[in-house]
Amino acid sequence: MQMQCNTMSAKPPILIIEPFFGGSHKQLIDTLIECLNLADYEIFSLPAKKWHWRARTSALYFSQLIPPEHDYKVLLTSSVLNLAELIGVRPDLVSCRKIVYFHENQLVYPVREVKERDCQYGLNEILTCLAADIVLFNSNFNRMSFLDNVQPFLNIQPDFKLKHIRERIEKKCEVLYFPIKFHAFPNKRHIMDAEINTEPDSLHLIWPHRWEHDKNPKLLVEVLMELNKRQVDFKVTICGESYQAVPEAFDGIQEKLGAKLINFGHLTREEYIKTLLTGDIVISTAGHEFYGVAMLEATYCGCYPIAPNKLVYPEIYPKENLYNTSNSLIKMLYNWCRNPEIFRRHRDKFFDYFTFERYSAQHLVPKYMEKMRISV
Repeated sequence: MQMQCNTMSAKPPILIIEPFFGGSHKQLIDTLIECLNLADYEIFSLPAKKWHWRARTSALYFSQLIPPEHDYKVLLTSSVLNLAELIGVRPDLVSCRKIVYFHENQLVYPVREVKERDCQYGLNEILTCLAADIVLFNSNFNRMSFLDNVQPFLNIQPDFKLKHIRERIEKKCEVLYFPIKFHAFPNKRHIMDAEINTEPDSLHLIWPHRWEHDKNPKLLVEVLMELNKRQVDFKVTICGESYQAVPEAFDGIQEKLGAKLINFGHLTREEYIKTLLTGDIVISTAGHEFYGVAMLEATYCGCYPIAPNKLVYPEIYPKENLYNTSNSLIKMLYNWCRNPEIFRRHRDKFFDYFTFERYSAQHLVPKYMEKMRISV
């Protein structure tokens, strides 16, 4: 558990609660509090592990931890917290301006088997939206996939019907993209403008995602094996966070790809950025994605993005960067790997028109402050 608070006698007006303080959840809070004074906020958080138990019990836990005497005007939390439960046992917080941020939603979060889905998590999120004043989503895909599934999800209930819930929630919902601190990254294109272009002939492919089934590592391996079989020259980095065992799809991949696999496993932040700057193409094979911070970070560092023509990706990337089938992904990569000079000219044209501003912290953080009614 982490509690961050100021030591001044005045009580802070902003209460920040994060039951899963890691990854993008932590990144968002860290980015926002950079624009706040220490006297403005208190943070109550739990480490980013045991997600299911955080969703089940964190409201009760925080209800005991948050001081009964306070001057909170704003409550900011993620959808992992059951806000309705917290307000139920701590009615003194009901007068706060309650803002909930959805990094993902459980109504469409993929599971390996339908029977694995625990309906309680989706119900918690619906109740949280009803208890909130403002509901923020990190993409329009996230917002619409949630709203469109509220009623079908509630219809699972067998012996009575719950009506008009979507309408009550929808009027509170807005899209506010996740703020990425691009200014903290070096930019490959700017570096290359100041140096002689000494890029190697073989393309460097990067897959920077969590090593979990929803990111579809199986498809990545199938594509890489086919490229290897066709004897085209390439290098590949497979990095990202691994919370559990190495995916079965990755078994033996180091032996099969040999020297073509130049990075395999988690990289430090410094190593990660250096790797992105040497990359040519960043690939997503995801079966689930509500935003895609790693893809945007890699793109900013100079990698050409290739992603599925579904989920959030059509909202962010041009049509020519998207593929519909595994065969079309293989064909795209095969052609680029055979013709690296043609690829790099194509990549340069992409960066002539793709803009990062709408996803940047400098552009977005003031909008978050407006929601909390804080001037910056």
